[in-house]
Parts: sequence; C-alpha cells; structure tokens
Amino acid sequence: MGNQNDTVPIPHLCSRLEKWLLSKKFNYSCGPSSTLSKILETPYRNLESLQGEVNFSILSTPKKSSFKDTSDVHERDINSQKSNAVSESVKNESCEDIEVAVKKLSLASTSASLVVDHSAPTKLLDLFSKYSDPENIVKVGEGTFGEAFLAGNTVCKVVPIDGDLKVNGEAQKKSEELLEEVVLSWTLNHLRRNEGDTLNACTTFVEMFEIKVCQGPYDAALIQAWEDWDDKHCSENDNPKEFPENQRYIVFVLQHGGKDLESFVLLNINEARSLLVQVTAGLAVAEAAYEFEHRDLHWGNVLLSRNDSVTMNFLLDGKQMFVRTFGLSVTIIDFTLSRINTGEDIFFLDLSQDPELFSGPKGDKQFDTYRKMKKVTEDQWEGSFPKTNVLWLVYLVDMLLLKKTFDRSSKDERDLRSLKKRLDKYNSAKEAIFDPFFSDLIVDRPL
Repeated sequence: MGNQNDTVPIPHLCSRLEKWLLSKKFNYSCGPSSTLSKILETPYRNLESLQGEVNFSILSTPKKSSFKDTSDVHERDINSQKSNAVSESVKNESCEDIEVAVKKLSLASTSASLVVDHSAPTKLLDLFSKYSDPENIVKVGEGTFGEAFLAGNTVCKVVPIDGDLKVNGEAQKKSEELLEEVVLSWTLNHLRRNEGDTLNACTTFVEMFEIKVCQGPYDAALIQAWEDWDDKHCSENDNPKEFPENQRYIVFVLQHGGKDLESFVLLNINEARSLLVQVTAGLAVAEAAYEFEHRDLHWGNVLLSRNDSVTMNFLLDGKQMFVRTFGLSVTIIDFTLSRINTGEDIFFLDLSQDPELFSGPKGDKQFDTYRKMKKVTEDQWEGSFPKTNVLWLVYLVDMLLLKKTFDRSSKDERDLRSLKKRLDKYNSAKEAIFDPFFSDLIVDRPL
C-alpha cells in the first residue's frame, strides 16, 4: 500500500474525542472498535495514566489495517449500555465538548487551511453573513438530517444536533456522532497538499473551510431561502422555523462544487469519460493515503462544474498523473458512511446497525450497491474493503448508460459496457485507474 510519508500536527483534542481514541487503543486487542457514538459510552481508564501510550500530536502514516474477530464486540456494547453514569456524562458534556473540538481542529501549515474561529457565533446568520449578504443566501439542497445553503462562494451545511424536536420524523443527531464526519472531512482536506515528501494528493474531495457550532432559531433570511426553495421543489423536509430558541447546530462551511450528477447536463462522451477518470483517480489517491472508502457515492454525491481547465493533477504513490478534464471539474461530497484510516485510528460507520439501508427496492442501482457492499464486507464495516469503491464506479457507469442523456455513439456505449464488465475484476480504484478505458485520458505532463 502506498503511504503518506509526511505528518501533520494535530492540536490537543477535546475530552470526548480523546476518550474515544484512548478507548480504541485500549480495546483493540479485544477486537475492532465499535462506532464512535457507542465507544463514547464505554468506561475508560484515567487519561493521565494512559497519556504516554497514545500520541495525539501527529497524524501518522496509515499502516495496513488488520481485521480481527468481532465475536466479543457485542458483549462490550452490552456492558457499555450498563454504564449509566458515563452515559449521563456524555449527554451533559457532548455539546460543549464538540464545540471545543471544532475550535481546536485545524490544518495549520498546509496550503488548504481549515479555519477554526475561537469566537463561535451565537446565531446562524452571524456565520452566514461572513460569506454573503443575507438577502443573497439561497437554499441549494437538503437531506434527512440537514439543509444546504449557498452563501457567496461557499455552501453551508446546517445539521441540528442534540435537541428534543424530531427533524423530518427522525431524532436529531447527537453531537458526538458528528465528530466522525468532522475528523474524516478534515483528514481528506490534507490531500489538497502537494508539496515536499507528500506521496498522495488530489483536489477531488470537497474542501472544508470552517466548522461552527451555532445556537438559536433559524433567522428570517434563512427561512425565506428555505421557503423559496420549497415553492420550486416541494421540500420533503419540515420547515425549520419550528426550531426553538435553544436549538444547536453544527455548520460545515464547504467549497461550492457545482451541481450534482443527477441534475447536471453532460454534453458529450468526453465529459462522461472525464467524470469517470476524475472520480476513479481521486478514490485511488485516497485509498493509497488513508485506506479511504466512500461507501455512498450515488449521483447526488458527485458534483460537477465547468471551467477552462485542460488537465488536472493527481499524485498517486509518489507518481504525478495529469488527467484530461475537457473543461469539467468533479467534486466528491458527503462522507457520512465513509471509512478512513488516519494512521492512528480507523473511523467508520457500522452499517450493520442500519438494516433499512439494505432493504430498498431490488433493481434500484443505488440500493443494489448497498447490498453488494454488505456482501463484500460480510457486514463487518471496520475492515479495509476498497472493492466498495469499485462497486460505486460500476454504479456511476450504470447511471451514465441508463439515466443520463448526452451525445454518444453506439461505440461509446459499447466501451462503457466493456468498462463495467472489466471493473468487476478490480479490487480497488488503484487497480481500476489503469484500465484501458482511461489510458488516453492520463498523460505525463499538463497540456
């Protein structure tokens, strides 16, 4: 496996996250860790007595992960549920601790710095106003657990946390659950650095500029933006005007990557090929650097925009590659289900706890892909299974063939179908990037 040789300083982490990391280190010999939200409820040894055993100061080179028997994981989870005192402590401290964690996470000394302001705004509009005039804020998307707004050149993803009010029929996310996405997104930011002894780099994954914890009701400008979107698109979400005065949110301030593949109009086969090679190369780089698997790369999580670029630079295992773009830029978003090995710890979501994910209609390409992932992983989600990335590449080829209309010949369709068949042979995006389909799209120098 190609490794990321350079190291990145990590500031001291908040107590809840630090306890989680210590618990993972302490419990590893007993089997793989559970998800972050469950580990936070397990008893832990005194921090001072363990401080010398775990180095929190660096993000080190990932080592090949070993996957061990999970027969005793459920027993640990049952024991953790008995720890009522610790659970109550988590409930009381989590909101404060994630705010501390958010303030302290940074990528100082990298070209793609993550801005973490120590003076967290108390209202959503205080944050949005840094990037846009309130009257220019526009809602651009939604999900079960949050809303996305365009503010200037950024997209602000707003996720309500820790409240009693149900959001779109679902319980609100707990703040500790969001820590996984925060750390994972922040780690992928590091791939944007291409200097010195870096071995793997790309700009395919959405850049995260800032994270904030905000509090209070939705401001009038945001309500107006939400209702304008609802008038045009018939929102499936509840109107956020119902949030109470004490509601808290985590806000991810992200790069604006363009329109998702579902709504983007591809013009020709070259743009389709550019989409596939950029996604494959980006996944290959992230696999090499961090054993990354996206695990949810449906067409809503692939954003596209046009520019005047001719090639895009990727660094894979120390080798520079230049990919022909045909003026198309691809951005991968949403790492909620993703898995990553930072070198110190493995972050993942235990999808075995979400059986509904695998019960969608048969014949639906997205839900079929979830079921294929379950078969590949044998429902053990901590391990490294880069084949899952290939499954999503197959899905994207299917979307191009079945759902997208663009200028293409019968030969182009045959080439796409042949690529789909060959993808079945590959066990990772690192293997797939060298498929003949991409051979004329990868060059040795910028054009």
